[in-house]
Amino acid sequence: MITTESKAYEGLYQGEKAVWLSYGRYEAAVLPEIGGNLIAFRDKEKGYRFLHEPAEEEMESFKEKPIIHGIPVLFPPNRYEDGKFPWNGTCYQLPVNEPSTGNHLHGFLHNIPWTVEQYAADEYASRITLVQQVREGHPVYRYLPHEFTIKLSYVLSDLGLQQHIVVRNDGTDAMPCLLAFHTSINAPFAPGSTAADYKFTMTTGKRWELNDRMLPTGQFQPLKPEEELMKSTGISPFFEPMDNHYTSEPQNGRNRMELTDTRLQVTLVYDVGTAFKHWMIWNNNATEGFFCPEPQINLVNAPSVSLPAEQIGLLSLAPGEIWEETGRLYCIERKN
Repeated sequence: MITTESKAYEGLYQGEKAVWLSYGRYEAAVLPEIGGNLIAFRDKEKGYRFLHEPAEEEMESFKEKPIIHGIPVLFPPNRYEDGKFPWNGTCYQLPVNEPSTGNHLHGFLHNIPWTVEQYAADEYASRITLVQQVREGHPVYRYLPHEFTIKLSYVLSDLGLQQHIVVRNDGTDAMPCLLAFHTSINAPFAPGSTAADYKFTMTTGKRWELNDRMLPTGQFQPLKPEEELMKSTGISPFFEPMDNHYTSEPQNGRNRMELTDTRLQVTLVYDVGTAFKHWMIWNNNATEGFFCPEPQINLVNAPSVSLPAEQIGLLSLAPGEIWEETGRLYCIERKN
């Protein structure tokens, strides 16, 4: 017997086809035709909107470049020098789509349609699974000529929003497995609060040095005092312009970002799982409103960096192998 409202249904989001999930106080929306983007995660009772959603007048620009709203999937993530992707004795040429740096940026999955494998609801949760099957003729295969399947699932329950990502190599040779989420978090997420009410912490470790093309030099740079606060007591996500790259350093067995509304004493936890060995963080030139804590498997430009594959997250999947990780967004309400 269902005692909590639980629904999964097709509808619209700002005029675009969507699958809506609803469970109790929570609701979420996924846009299968725009990168499989989970564009909304909300607490209906409190009026919280945790993700940076496009306003109605932003929908056209969002569809043209669906990166800074919701949870875009990046595969392969971030930047590749001159679009070159060396792999197993060959070199794939990715399109140079960032003229300012001369690099390829953000891969091929965030702006193409995903197939909805299933959606459903029961007394325990509402859920959706989306899939990409890459074969010859698929738009990704042109640049990364491997056969593979990616499945992305979201489950909405009283535990918040769970995310599960699976990559399986369906081909006959080893393939690269490099992935990230360009997650866009609202600050503030609560009505009546301002950006000044917010502090965040993040399980960052060392900061990678980036050159003028935003590519890693292979060296680390010293952390500023404010960056040390990111790892301990917290600081405003807008303390300075950030487009920074860090190693991850799990604390207490968990790899996460926590954003606290100090006025309400409510913390949004973004637990991404320990398989993500690196973080990017971008805050739109310290513009208040939203920021992007981005869990990433690999170092930026990893295939061209002369460091051990394990250190830089240059993952390889043999035929038939599977890589997967699970994350979660949820709230903690701390009572004074």
